[in-house]
This record gives sequence, C-alpha cells and structure tokens, in this order.
Amino acid sequence: MIGPDQVTIKGTRDGLLITVGTAPMDEVLQQLSEQLRPTASFFRGGQAILHLGDRSMSQDELSRIDEIIGNHDMAIRCVVAAGAMTRRAARALGIRAMSSMDLSGPRIVGSADAWDGSEGVLVRRTVRSGQVVRHPGHVAVIGDVNAGAEIVAGGDVLVWGKLRGVVHAGAMGDDNAVVCALWMAPIQLRIGQHVARPPEEGGVKSMKPEMAIVRGNKIETQFWPHGK
Repeated sequence: MIGPDQVTIKGTRDGLLITVGTAPMDEVLQQLSEQLRPTASFFRGGQAILHLGDRSMSQDELSRIDEIIGNHDMAIRCVVAAGAMTRRAARALGIRAMSSMDLSGPRIVGSADAWDGSEGVLVRRTVRSGQVVRHPGHVAVIGDVNAGAEIVAGGDVLVWGKLRGVVHAGAMGDDNAVVCALWMAPIQLRIGQHVARPPEEGGVKSMKPEMAIVRGNKIETQFWPHGK
C-alpha cells in the first residue's frame, strides 16, 4: 500500500512545486503520475520545482521523475536538494540545482498591468481574443474578457466587466470555486470537473451581475449581490 503524502503538489506563482517524501522510488513515481494527471491541462507547457529536501537521488532516479513530468507536457525548472550528490546528478541531466536554503531565490516577475500575489493575480486590463491568463490561485480581471480569450484559475475567477470568453475556475479539481461577472456570457464555463452546457444559439447570457457555482453536481448561476 502506498503511504499518504509521499508526493505533494502545490501551485505557486513560479509554477508547480513538487515535494517528494521518503517512500521507495516506485511508490513515489506512481503517486507522482496519479497526482499530476488532474493538473496536467492546467500546467501544460509550464515548469516545476522539484523539492527533495534531505532525500538523495541518483541521476537515474531523477531521470525517471523528469520523464514522468515530461509526459505531462511540463519540465523541471530546478531541483532543490540538500545533498551535493543529488545536485550534481541534476546538473548532469542539464537541470538547474540548488540547496534548500536557496528556495526563496529568484522569482518570476509579472507584467506591469498585473499584480501577482501569493493567493491570486489582479489583471488591470481587458483580456483580448487569443490571450490566456493562467494562475494557480484566484484571478480577478478589472475589464472585459473578450470572446476568444481564456481565463484558467486554480481558485475563483472574478470579472469586473463582461465575461464573453472561456473560463475555468477550480482548474485543479476544486468544485467549491466560483465565477463572478458583472455581465455573464461565456462561450464555455467550467468549475472543477464540471462544464456548463450553453444553449445552441450561444453561451449563458445575463445582463445582471451573476455568480456561477456547482450545486447538485452541475453548474448553476445566481444573482451576485456584490456586483451591484
């Protein structure tokens, strides 16, 4: 039986933080693959920080982890390990390596029109067709989300404007996430694993502030009083 929490995965502003426990390698690999599966679409094309702590790993073991992460269309940005041998093994694979004390090092800086916090990101502009905003926490947009634009959030999505694009809240499997907008007309609306089914002639449309939630295993919309 696989022990609990041998692999923990957390979304951060730098990408995915993967922490590995002390279980045998086969158990780690199995749990890693199982936990990456529901988050793969959210972090596709992204990078992961592999945090090993005091655990030692050979080049072959790191290569197996790298292969699983690569199979989910991601890459290891760096390996954080206390042991010099493990760091050397990572560098031999062409992966940046640093000690545990360096974990608070460089961070990715967002664009000037977006404030990125540990819990969420605030986008101060209209999100136009072809643009995608992804964040592991909450996403708030002061402006419209045009048709052809996409918002993907691990938490809630709040649009202080017209929502006409594609939105996915709770993208890492959180069915308790919500979507709020002053004008709700998404082409597609998803919360967790649930997908709203718009009428054939177009998406869900409302001229009043609304909040979408999951209730009774389906997405429902209701009046959003805070949008008045």
